Amino acid sequence: MMFAKPLRARVRSGEITRTVRIWQSPRVRVGARYRLLDGWIQVTRLQEIDLADVTEALARETGFDGLAALMETARHGRGERVFLVDFVFVAPSAPAPSGIDE
Repeated sequence: MMFAKPLRARVRSGEITRTVRIWQSPRVRVGARYRLLDGWIQVTRLQEIDLADVTEALARETGFDGLAALMETARHGRGERVFLVDFVFVAPSAPAPSGIDE
């Protein structure tokens, strides 16, 4: 999973633990790890939500200054389905499972 450069350090520190993604279909699965910086993002929950569920508060929780900034980043492809992804950052000292998604 990719994150905007200004968000990466906050993801790594554990300050940001969820993200909103607009995809055609899910691109991650619960339990899988995805390379980020010197560690991994491990998905703990994946939930499809309505666009109306994406609020100013959720935008701030996911690291953005507001809803407009989140939507500007999230709406970059052809996707129409909205997903809320909860995750943890797994430090580089943790062993990577075999078959890791990167």
